Amino acid sequence: MSGPLDLIVRNGTIVNHDGRIRADLGILDGKIVEIGDLASRDASEVIDAIGLHILPGVIDTQVHFREPGLDHKEDLETGSRAAVLGGVTAVFEMPNTKPNTTTAEAINDKIERANHRMFCDFAFYVGGTIENAEHLLELERLPGVCGVKVFMGSSTGNLLVADDESMGQILKHGTRRMAIHSEDEFRLRERREEAKVGEVHTHAVWRDAETAIQCTKRLLSLARKFGRRIHVLHISTADEMILQKYHKYIDTVETTPQHLTLAAPECYDKLGTYAQMNPPIRDVSHRAGIWHGVSQGIVDVLGTDHAPHLREEKDKTYPTSPSGMPGVQTFVPIMLDHVHAGRLSLERFVDLTSHGPNRIFGIAGKGRIAAGYDADLTLVDLNAKRTIEHKNMASKCGWTPFDGVEVIGWPIGTIIRGTKVMWQDEILGTAIGEPIRFQDTLNA
Repeated sequence: MSGPLDLIVRNGTIVNHDGRIRADLGILDGKIVEIGDLASRDASEVIDAIGLHILPGVIDTQVHFREPGLDHKEDLETGSRAAVLGGVTAVFEMPNTKPNTTTAEAINDKIERANHRMFCDFAFYVGGTIENAEHLLELERLPGVCGVKVFMGSSTGNLLVADDESMGQILKHGTRRMAIHSEDEFRLRERREEAKVGEVHTHAVWRDAETAIQCTKRLLSLARKFGRRIHVLHISTADEMILQKYHKYIDTVETTPQHLTLAAPECYDKLGTYAQMNPPIRDVSHRAGIWHGVSQGIVDVLGTDHAPHLREEKDKTYPTSPSGMPGVQTFVPIMLDHVHAGRLSLERFVDLTSHGPNRIFGIAGKGRIAAGYDADLTLVDLNAKRTIEHKNMASKCGWTPFDGVEVIGWPIGTIIRGTKVMWQDEILGTAIGEPIRFQDTLNA
């Protein structure tokens, strides 16, 4: 191929299907077109990435950006600012907004709100309910939809499918992989009194490990019965990891940086209700079990479950305080610090944040550094030492559970479809976010 390119990224270490290679990247019309020695090639823009590692654009497959209806906590624009400042190039956004994202009209409204207003690319989950079950095959194939999300345990919002019969009705309508919040609602109701007023430490007692394990067992049985691929979100127990190991033919697994980093009771001692999320942060034995799932390849993807609430909301007396914490902007730094500590390799991080989402959800043209793919890149300095601070968070909520944490490893640049949207902690230009495309709905 000859002729000038739009962008060349020179002198960096590329991390892709070949492992780590020193090479240049040539980008034209938003796509990667050449990988190799491009010293003799010209381009409109050249980025010198010496000393940096170039990763496929990090994809966060679980965020709550709260728009419409809960915009005081976050909106699509502010959430996407946090994403690109953290090196995240694309997000999947959740349906528990107001109104819930359960109709074609609601999906189209979100896409109209997001298009070229979000700084990163995006897709939206449609919420699965008994009321829209018969329409899910049509809804899950709409442009910009990443799949169906179901809440089997109550969390923020009022999307809830608690019983097996209703869940079965949803599973049998549609074909794409379905994402599930797996906590047993019936056990939560039975144990409600375990949530002691003013004692946030009891959050993990009320929503205990058995609440998650019991629901995941039910879910896996239903998935087998209806032959439906499922994706179990934010696994929080060691026991579920063992369970998932025997169901990889039908099931994929997500965990979060919070569940890999924080542990009870220390997180509640330090953070109080700011450590409250669903499913809860548990003790070190469960955290170790989740890390074992990462090391054994059981975990397929990381998602932040970015779920912001304002300080005045989180400061309410437990259990009236809402569950959830922000995470999209700290996703890459926290996990790169784990890479530095030797808990996972950089290649495994890429597998969990780029290759994994591509594989699980069938993303078209994203998730790899390869010719023909979108030029979505996350450039990181593995040796940069920084301190995460509240004051630097772009989310409307203005806080992070990792305030004061020193990390080694930091996102330096975010490139989306060949456009540099963040460099050295500064957002550049205007928003360019567009809907993500999926392989199994390209002709829908």
